[in-house]
Amino acid sequence: MQKIRNWNAGGPVDSARALRLLDKTYPATGEVIAQIELADDQLLDETVRLAKSAQEKWAALSGQERGRIMARAGQRLIEANEELAALEVRDVGKLYSEAVSGDVPSGSEAFEFAAALAMTQSGTAHRWPGALGYTERVPLGVCAGIGAWNYPAQIACWKAAPALATGNAFILKPAEETPLVAARIAELLAEAGLPDGLFNVLYGDHELGAAICRHPGIAKISLTGGVETGKLILEQSAASLKKVTLELGGKAPLLVFADADFDLAVQTALDANFYTAGEVCSNATRVFVEQAILPDFLAALKERAEAMQVGDPMDPNSHLGALISAAHLQKVLDFVAIGKKEGARLICGGEQLFPPGFEGGHFMMPTIFADCHDQMRIVREEIFGPVMSVLSFDSEEEAIARANDSDFGLGAGLVTRDLARAHRVAAALKAGNIWVNSYNLIPPDWPFGGSGQSGFGRESSAFALESYTEVKATYIQL
Repeated sequence: MQKIRNWNAGGPVDSARALRLLDKTYPATGEVIAQIELADDQLLDETVRLAKSAQEKWAALSGQERGRIMARAGQRLIEANEELAALEVRDVGKLYSEAVSGDVPSGSEAFEFAAALAMTQSGTAHRWPGALGYTERVPLGVCAGIGAWNYPAQIACWKAAPALATGNAFILKPAEETPLVAARIAELLAEAGLPDGLFNVLYGDHELGAAICRHPGIAKISLTGGVETGKLILEQSAASLKKVTLELGGKAPLLVFADADFDLAVQTALDANFYTAGEVCSNATRVFVEQAILPDFLAALKERAEAMQVGDPMDPNSHLGALISAAHLQKVLDFVAIGKKEGARLICGGEQLFPPGFEGGHFMMPTIFADCHDQMRIVREEIFGPVMSVLSFDSEEEAIARANDSDFGLGAGLVTRDLARAHRVAAALKAGNIWVNSYNLIPPDWPFGGSGQSGFGRESSAFALESYTEVKATYIQL
């Protein structure tokens, strides 16, 4: 059986070390497909030491030199797009069509964009009577990323690329459920000429996460995960005053106005809920529909959702793949039971599926609830599965107020033909990312992140550089 090995100093860690093993299963079948070697504190210490040595040499290079290497890394990732997408299916159980067109390319694009940033990063110059000054952004040292399991390629690259571009070394702790993509990315970066020790992968559970937070040699942690995990990361990192950025959960609203393009609005709602089987933190799972079009909208949602094919993630005709695990599937099904108990009307789905040939997998019908109200648990809590809650509204002001009535602030969307309304509502919605007549689109030069219980800091874009650097100001008396 395949062994997934930790990676440091430019290569896999010797399997002769006595490390704990963890089974890796394929979500679409439930079968064990690999074993992961879990890092211990000693391996973490070793990796930090090697990374620090590599980082000092890397930071001494010019931005042009770093950028060239990162551009080659981006190209190497592009060339391996289909291979990485197939691995991502094995990792997550998501559709190959989604991985090959969305998640994996966003990783290579992050390296391409970061290469340009490395070459063009600059500071400011100042002059006063009898004095000169300049500012520059300097690297922090060794940075770490703790990833979620839903977007392993994107998360690895979104975190590593800006860290490396600004002269840092990077240690990635992927989610223990999804080790395959990270291992191959490490190999690809090495093949592209990234110096040994700069990109490292350590596998582990919450114990390794806590050790990373405590480690005095790690200067910054970037987490993608749940709210409770984010609070724990902050608490565990406080003693060493690490820099921390958190991309956490969401319960995003989608506002559908009666003047919207009807077909576009229906498809946007479906895409914003059922992409990656609903396992996306920014998904718009609270769909507010103007009362005038509500009956027709619900009928169209039901018809299209029931026509979705759920099954083999590699089948181009599938619309939904598997959920990550049996335990997570049960959690989502428990929320369906909660919704029924709270009085929401189930208009379709709500059950586990057993596609032929994949009976051991973790599949679920796309699920839609109607007659929801704002205080229901299915409306307020993040479910992280293919469950949509539909609510109605009568006025723009009402829709905005109710959309903003959430502890989360990651994403929000609206569908309308009225340009003035689009700007007005977008300005009023409280979220880090707003989409108008679209959803979940994030080009490499566009920031992603939230506020409130959705965390702080930004992934992607030039804004991501801010959290991997410090501003150094030099004042020279002439």
